Amino acid sequence: MQIYLVGGAVRDTLLGREVTERDYVVVGATAEEMLALGYQQVGSDFPVFLHPKTGEEYALARTERKSGKGYLGFECDASQEVTLEEDLLRRDLTVNAMAFDTDGTLIDPYGGEKDLNSRCLRHVSSAFSEDPLRVFRVARFAARYHYLGFSIAEETLGLMRTMAESNELSYLSAERVWQETKRSLLEANPEIYFDTLKATQSLSTWFGKLGADGANYQVGINALVLATANGFTREKDLEVAIRFSLLCHNLTTEAAKALATQLKCPNSVSDLLMLVTQYLSPLVDPKSDAMDILFVFNKTDLWRRRERFYALLDCCNIVAQTREIGSWTLRRQQLEQSAVKASNIDVQTIIQQGFKGLQIKEKLDEMRLAVIDEALQPE
Repeated sequence: MQIYLVGGAVRDTLLGREVTERDYVVVGATAEEMLALGYQQVGSDFPVFLHPKTGEEYALARTERKSGKGYLGFECDASQEVTLEEDLLRRDLTVNAMAFDTDGTLIDPYGGEKDLNSRCLRHVSSAFSEDPLRVFRVARFAARYHYLGFSIAEETLGLMRTMAESNELSYLSAERVWQETKRSLLEANPEIYFDTLKATQSLSTWFGKLGADGANYQVGINALVLATANGFTREKDLEVAIRFSLLCHNLTTEAAKALATQLKCPNSVSDLLMLVTQYLSPLVDPKSDAMDILFVFNKTDLWRRRERFYALLDCCNIVAQTREIGSWTLRRQQLEQSAVKASNIDVQTIIQQGFKGLQIKEKLDEMRLAVIDEALQPE
């Protein structure tokens, strides 16, 4: 039995980046031997085991043969005869096809270190085209390592285009595509992910109108770039929702809904996206009056979903900058003041004044409208 550290941990060690997780390949072992040593097998598709103490993943060396469509259409051979070089050959990029042995010696049969030094993302073999998810993975790597000067080899880009033209990408699950997209949105240069998909004709398969309309796409990319430059404003899941909503903010509500449905976006993402496509414009528009703003406050349920509303305001802030609305700083202050004052109106006070039934809502709207109108007045 021989154990090797492989993949991302090797790549990031050589790049001097922090290693957050480690994966190992075991050569010359059987599943029975791994279980006897106390490892816990996980999943049924591949022979992967968890270390009894560290919980890190140890996979038996394996080869794969394409047998169907999509990400899971493979037959796996994890016999004791499979070598490390054969296992590394099935991987996506040369920079991911390196290993360290237990003494720390680098094993690099496919030129990964050379490509790492030349900042090149290059596929290991023609078997790359058998797994359509790799189009999205390579796009994500391009986004992650863009700041270091990495680019995708022309022959790899060509292979990705061929894969898109073959319609193989349509056999992927929405969950897998969204996972790659979500992770890319949190990178320092998420626009590279989408630009790569667009350059390889891979965007239209999963991103609907966003991929089909060049104007809407560029407007969204500009907003995404600006949002990323501003850094994180919310916790990660909400930041993903903000960035994705900005990317798609120029779509119609119908097109945005279709896109969110196709990608099976989580509710936190689709909810904010719907608000952005419907209510961003009246908030940003300096001509919107108090009645318009109260309408948005009610429709966005500011009263119970305050954090979501302020995420919508974050989106407004970015779009206002891309549209170069000079009065936006004052406008945002007015909107925030309106939101606070309107939220602080106490319904119980209205009830104590003797209002009943529909009168309560009418009086509440009247009082909210008044404080919004006051807040919107020029200083």
